[in-house]
Amino acid sequence: MVKNDTVIGRGWTQRGGRPHAEAMALEQAGKAARGATAYVTLEPCAHRSGRGPSCSSLLCEAGIGRLVCAVEDPDPRTAGTGFAKLRAAGIAVEHCPSQASRESLAGYLVRARFGRPHVTLKLAISLDGCIALADGQSRWITGETARAHVHSRRAMADAILVGGGTWRADKPRLDVRLPGIEGLSPRPVILTRKSAPDGVEVIDAPSQIAELEAVQYLYVEGGAGTAASFLAQDLVDRLELYRAPILIGSGKPAIGRLAIENLALTHGRWTLAERRQLGSDVFEAYSRTR
Repeated sequence: MVKNDTVIGRGWTQRGGRPHAEAMALEQAGKAARGATAYVTLEPCAHRSGRGPSCSSLLCEAGIGRLVCAVEDPDPRTAGTGFAKLRAAGIAVEHCPSQASRESLAGYLVRARFGRPHVTLKLAISLDGCIALADGQSRWITGETARAHVHSRRAMADAILVGGGTWRADKPRLDVRLPGIEGLSPRPVILTRKSAPDGVEVIDAPSQIAELEAVQYLYVEGGAGTAASFLAQDLVDRLELYRAPILIGSGKPAIGRLAIENLALTHGRWTLAERRQLGSDVFEAYSRTR
């Protein structure tokens, strides 16, 4: 919230989904919000919930003069209606599309479009594409810097998933062990048809991730079979590779059989989004082209 070139209010949506960012910023700005410009990532909601009035109503009541927004809300209860409500109240509305803003809302937008969480598949591999020795030994392919980076990525997820085979063989902790952010550990989920310990959710097919409650971002650490099953069903939105400068030879491949019959169909599916050096390892992130 800006007035006379001065920031008078800031806000972001709180845990649990409420209050929304606009409500937080308006509370901070107080009466100074009248005539101010509100800069928002997502179109202000237009529907009233059981937890209070819509954000578009709050902005109208506060008497802001202008709204600048990056992403139209795909939720049918708001889509375009939030903008229309503000304009009807005499508020200038500028829609300025931004790819960076869309990426910051990836979890929300994927769930709105596909009815499932945004899925990141993480793989730690050797130069020749293996995730373990032939006997299953996989600790540690990558170095400490790369492993710390993985924990920072886990902290950004709502839930983390591994296959049943990986769970039984490695007993991974699936938590965040970076000082200061241990409390951001995601919910553990196992892909298996067998039972799991208390406190761990179980699904028996990748398609069931639409049933994980309150999960917008799912981090899949896999196993070759799990990785292949998510890729085969086109459920991966972001692929993160940690490539170590080692050669394993006859080891376990990172991804199981995908049954690809036409190589031409595989081109153009992935776009390099990020690359960085992490100690002796290389991190690469690819976004799914849709």
